[in-house]
Amino acid sequence: MLNIDSLKTFLAAELPAALELLRQMVGVNSWTLNPEGVNRLAKFTAETFAPLGFAAEFVPSNDPRFGYHLVLARLGKTSRSVAMVSHLDTVFPQEEELRNNFSWLVEGDRIYGPGTQDIKGGTVMMWLVLRALQTHAPEVFEATTWKLFLNSSEEMFSPDFGQLCRSRFDAQTLAALVFEAEGRLGEERLVVVARKGRASWRVSVSGRGAHAGGKHPQGANAIVQLGHILPRIAALTDYSRDLTFNVGTISGGTVLNRVPHEALAEGEFRAFTPEAYAHGKAALLALAGPGEVRSPQDGFTCEVKIEILSESRPWPRNEATDQLYQLWKQAGDELKIPVNLQERGGLSDGNLIWDAVPTLDGLGPWGDNDHCSERSVDGTKVPEYVEVSGFVPKAMLNTVAILKLVNR
Repeated sequence: MLNIDSLKTFLAAELPAALELLRQMVGVNSWTLNPEGVNRLAKFTAETFAPLGFAAEFVPSNDPRFGYHLVLARLGKTSRSVAMVSHLDTVFPQEEELRNNFSWLVEGDRIYGPGTQDIKGGTVMMWLVLRALQTHAPEVFEATTWKLFLNSSEEMFSPDFGQLCRSRFDAQTLAALVFEAEGRLGEERLVVVARKGRASWRVSVSGRGAHAGGKHPQGANAIVQLGHILPRIAALTDYSRDLTFNVGTISGGTVLNRVPHEALAEGEFRAFTPEAYAHGKAALLALAGPGEVRSPQDGFTCEVKIEILSESRPWPRNEATDQLYQLWKQAGDELKIPVNLQERGGLSDGNLIWDAVPTLDGLGPWGDNDHCSERSVDGTKVPEYVEVSGFVPKAMLNTVAILKLVNR
């Protein structure tokens, strides 16, 4: 039987080594569009897990702009396997880190730096949990096949990573555990059981150019037409369905003395359920066609074209994920760590794999301000950070829950 006091003592003793690994990871700029940095972090991560017996496979991304995906595998004495998922990339270009002096900084219980929370802290959490299992549950550790998947381009659209994971899953894969940061509600640790799906879209309006002074009636203003269509897109938001539309960028026209012949807008929509997602997609696409802005001279009509640029399917609440959540809830009850669930609006790799094997997310440490690098003098803005004191309790929770999973 697992000795909880001994486990806590062990993890506390391992924490300095874990934080040193995190410091070195944070020191590598791994912005998605810096493939050299992403690959350097992949190599360091492989070296970090090698002493635990993991062999590395570096898998080229389908997109040449991105670095290698990393797969780490440790074969067990049985075919029963557990998958753990993290990613290598962050959203911060190196020049932004330098401009904002955004680097490793310890202040009290917080460690600031790019990726401390999203998601290098999650990768370190994986290491801590596996070290705990190796030391305190060696029979389970040796019997289980462990498969670690690290995406090179999670912060951008990378469906090939989901395909990579699925190609390594089999009927003996008990679960995929995603180590994005946990949520918090007071003292409760929130694990993630569902995530919204997301589609990005583009609206293209073609009108007819004309001299704005001499032949204004001949023109059909594409920007004006775009101005008509965008409020209709925004109005597709339906909070009762958890369906949201966001207009992100707009552009159009060339010079001031010309009636604009073209205009563009791009944005996204998100929903938790496949039904709401499908409803939103159909409603958006139905707005395409002839517009109402016409040339006063001859009635030439603006044309509205709508394209779906990329899609990541919703991860809805489901029985398999809920069963995993119950294991974490039971572990929390035993450890006197309050655990609850959360449906989260942001995407993760869980969206790509939840219907292949039972999937649970939010298993990393707690922090805040992910995707933020700015710090204001008055303290109203602080950059991404992770909470040091959260590592050991969360590692205990994950360790006990994983043992329940494997022994179930």
